[in-house]
Formats: sequence, C-alpha cells, structure tokens
Amino acid sequence: MKKLNLLIMALAASFALQAQWVDDPLHNNFIANCSADAGELYTSTDPVTGDTYVQWTEGSANGWAPNLQRLSFDGTPQWGENGIHITTPNLATWSPGYAMTATNDGGVVSVFRTADAQHFAVRINADGTFPWGEHGIMLFDGMGGDRSEVMAGEDGGIWALGTDYDNTYLQYVNADGTLGPVITMGDGEHQYMFGLMVPTIGNSVLVVFEKENWAYTYYYEKEIWVVGYTPDGAQIGPEVQLMAPYTMGGSYCHYVVPDGQNGGYAYMWHAGLMNAFNTYVFHFDEYGNSTINDLNGTPVHEPESNNYYLSAYGTVDPISHDLIIAYEQTDSYTQAQSRIYMNRITATGEKVWGEGILVADYVGDSYSDILVDAFEDGSGFSIIYNKGDGYNSTVEAKGFDMDGNPLWSKQMSAGNYSRAMCDNSTGFHLGQNVVAWVHSANGGVYAQNIGPDGSMGPIEPPVITCLAPENFEGTYIYDMDEQLFGVKLSWTAPETLPLHYNLYRYNEINKDEILFEVDANATTYFDESGIGQYKYQLTAVYENCESDFALTPNGEDFVYIEVTGIEENTDNNIVTVLNIFNMNGQRITVSDMNELNNGVYILQGLTEDGRLVSRKVTVIKK
Repeated sequence: MKKLNLLIMALAASFALQAQWVDDPLHNNFIANCSADAGELYTSTDPVTGDTYVQWTEGSANGWAPNLQRLSFDGTPQWGENGIHITTPNLATWSPGYAMTATNDGGVVSVFRTADAQHFAVRINADGTFPWGEHGIMLFDGMGGDRSEVMAGEDGGIWALGTDYDNTYLQYVNADGTLGPVITMGDGEHQYMFGLMVPTIGNSVLVVFEKENWAYTYYYEKEIWVVGYTPDGAQIGPEVQLMAPYTMGGSYCHYVVPDGQNGGYAYMWHAGLMNAFNTYVFHFDEYGNSTINDLNGTPVHEPESNNYYLSAYGTVDPISHDLIIAYEQTDSYTQAQSRIYMNRITATGEKVWGEGILVADYVGDSYSDILVDAFEDGSGFSIIYNKGDGYNSTVEAKGFDMDGNPLWSKQMSAGNYSRAMCDNSTGFHLGQNVVAWVHSANGGVYAQNIGPDGSMGPIEPPVITCLAPENFEGTYIYDMDEQLFGVKLSWTAPETLPLHYNLYRYNEINKDEILFEVDANATTYFDESGIGQYKYQLTAVYENCESDFALTPNGEDFVYIEVTGIEENTDNNIVTVLNIFNMNGQRITVSDMNELNNGVYILQGLTEDGRLVSRKVTVIKK
C-alpha cells in the first residue's frame, strides 16, 4: 500500500542542502518579485509531497494576470526568481476573480476569467510544463462570465465553477484535459451566484450557492442552497435550502469548509437579524441535507446591537468533525475597536464554547485576514491574523488545543509595512502550515511556514504511522426484515483514527471490483452484496497515506465469503441443513439441531429434489 517513509527521508535530507524557511520574523522567505499593486493570493499544498503552490495576480502586458511559484517542502522556490507568468490569455485590467488548487498527482491548476468573459483552466506540472497548453482549456462552452472557483478531484482532475450572475456553471476536467459535460444551475427566476464546492462520495461534488433576487438599490434578497453532482453531470438529489431569505447588500457572500465526512459547513455574516452583523453557521451531510433545523443557522454569538461579529474563517476538527471558527468583533458605532473570538460548533448547531473564547483583545490596533487550521492529528489548531491598520501590520499566530486552551503565541513577521495577505492558508501537511503575502512597499512575494508547536524554519516531517485496522472478520447474513442477502464485516479501529476506511470488494465470479468509503468512527459494515462469492480487504486512509490491508485473527489480509440464495416457495422438506440463522440475521454454528436454544430460526438447506430453500422453525424445549 501507499507509504511515505522514503519520501520523508528525502525531505529530511534536503534541509541541510537548501533550507529556506527561517525562524526569524525579520527575514521571511522571499519567493518572487512582483509589482506593488499585486494581490489575489492563493496557496495550496500537495498533501503527499509537501510542495506548496502560491498564486498572485498583478498588472502586466496581458492584463491582471496570474503568476505562480512552486516551493519545495523546505521552502525553496522551484520556478525561478519570479515564478511562472501565465502570459497567453488576454485578461482584464481589473480583478475578475481567480482560483487555484494543487492536484493530487503533483501539479497545479489555475482557473480564471479572460477579458472577453470566458473561463480558462491552465495546468502546470511540477516541472513547469503545460500539459493542457499555455493557453489552457476553455470551460463551460464559453459561458460563465465572472467569478471562478476550482477544487481538486480524486484522480488528478479538477472541478471548475463559474457564474454570469444569472446562472452558475459547473464542469469536471479530467487529468488528461478532457472535459465532462457542462452543468448549468439556474431556474430562470433567481440569480444563481457565488457557488463554492466541497468534495463528497465518489469524486462527486456538493455546490453551495446563493439564490438572489434584486430588492432595491444595492440590496438583494439572498438564500443559501446546496445540491450535488457527479462528474458525468447527473444531479444528486434535489436542491436543499440551508439559509432562509434575508435582504442584505450584494457584496456579502458565504464561505464553506468540508467536514471530513463528505459533507460540509457553510457560514455567512450579514445584518439580516436585529440589524446587527453576525456570523451564522449551517451544516449539510453527504447528500446535501441540512442537519441544523433552524434555517436562520446558528449564530457564533448572540446578536448584539453594540457589536458586530464578522470576517470569519473556519476549519474542522478531523476527529469530532466540529467546526472551529474564528471571527472579528468590532463595535457597531465606529467599527474600530477590534477583537478576535473563536467558537466550536457541532453539526447539529450546538455552540460548545457558549458565546466564544477571546483570542486577541483590543490593544489599539485592528485585526484582519483571519485564518484557522486544524493540526493533522486533531490535537489542536492555529489562528493566524494580521495585526495593524492594514497598511502597517505584522502577521501573528496562536495555537490552541481542541478544548480552546492556549498552547503558544508567535510573531510570524515583523516590521510595519504594507502587505496584502493570502486569501487562504495551505492547512497543515506533513507538520507545517504555509501562508504568503505581498510586501507592497518593496514589491516582493513572501511566505512563511509554521508548525503545530509554533516553530518556524526547517521542520522535520512527522513520522507517519499509517496504522491498519485489526481483527478483520466477516459473516454471511440474511436480513429477514428486508429479505436481503449480504455480508456483515467487523474490525478493530487503529489507535489513531483515520480520515476514513477503504473497503474493497472483489467478485470472484465476474471479477467486478467495488470500493466503499466507510466512516472513520465505524467498526462494522453491512454490504448488501447479493448472491455471489466475494473477497473483502480493508485499509485505513490518513491525510498522507493509506495503510496496509487489515489482517484477520488468522493472519490473512482478506476475508472470503460465499453468499448463496434461498428459494422460499416449495413444499418439499429440508433433508440437508446448510445454514441456521437467528432472527437478527446472525449465522448460528451447531453440530446438531438439538443444541439450539428456544427461539425462532431460519433454516437454509437442500430439499429432496436438490433445491435450496429456507424455512422458519420454532424451537421449544420442554
């Protein structure tokens, strides 16, 4: 199976040769030259190699154009002094919206709108080549108009999304650049806008979007909905409403974060309730169904007329799958007295930390660009933010455990200079998190790493213990209530819970192979296999690896089960008993019928004429 021991050794050995990260806030890692007006920064890390991609946009001969730089795990720029500039498309001279993601096969894809209102996707391999051409691939058959979003798929491809403010367009692009069908989201009555994506089962996607209607000058009536699609364009269930309609300014958009269970959290700050800005949280499962009954959502803090709670950013605890959300508190009168709070919210909307925990108090400065990321092992999280007036500021970071207790505090950059922070952080991968910014005073792009212990500079990747499940077993079950034939599988969870389990089923007759993704908290699974001969294998999937196959108590790495059918209607008596089941569908092993206790059983066996039948029998011993 997939293991990273050799990769980790190679990464660790590279530190002595060309380490770039430093633990000095006065000397952050310079990664490229740029113009003073550069911005629109996005970061994304390959979870396997630890390479980080940074994208920024700036004015150039072909408009407000994307630029990208690749950093090795130790922070060394790989694409020259100024990175790679996407030069061939004709781009607008203003910011029409850009997006970027690392793919799961080592590359990066940038998605953007051109000056003639078309969307393109450009893929760059780790070696700096353009497998889809330097101009990239046109998306959505030339439609889409404005905002861009992109999300990595499971097979090296990407999901791309765009909008023209009336409809939202969705399309899957395979790793080789071939295009899936264009999916148009719209009803002709509302504007379908500001779509965001989270991954769900089977390389499918859940799109969280806003339905809008114009209310009056600069104001819209907004609702938030979610719907799922497969890469071949099939819709997964109906659209589901997450947020009730509110009238608000058109610029206030929602945000989403995957929950690690094929669903996600959405959140938005608006002044729809009590005319005071607050951030409201919603959750949906893998089918898009809302798990918070109140369509108003859960407020991170009880609404107050004197304070606003906004500018939120969230992450998810990989163990409990709760949302950890940090947000800014400002006074409603001057919006100058700034503080940072955080809260923990469950999938059902419970606020675990009440009215929140104070992260940074008001000290005369304001806070902005709040970023929150959970540690890979689920032991805590970090909050990174700008401290200053937006023109003269420093980058600060604090660490907390999952109970909200402080662990450490760190200044990541020093010196009061103007900067534009990245819109997102990479999240923790192989023991480090990366953020980037533009130093507007000297025209440079800088980056800095930080570990879960608050350390910066060279970080040794953690030893990955890719633990497999144990005691893997299976049994043939006939479900009387549902009249289903299947296999019940069970196992012992590893000491470190994975992100999920992969259960592989191989049909020994027709050689079909099926992969089931099983929740990390499960230790049993019922497969409605039907009649057949099956081999099952089980692995645990972590952030950066997939374990070996689980072993049975006998030391085998598979479970073999034969599921036979039962013919119900015959008058012939059973002459040969093959299987006995109790009414819970469990198989009973006895050498003689007289060993059965009192109760009702299902007998499976052969009749005189050789047919396989089942009989319900009642055992009553005097």
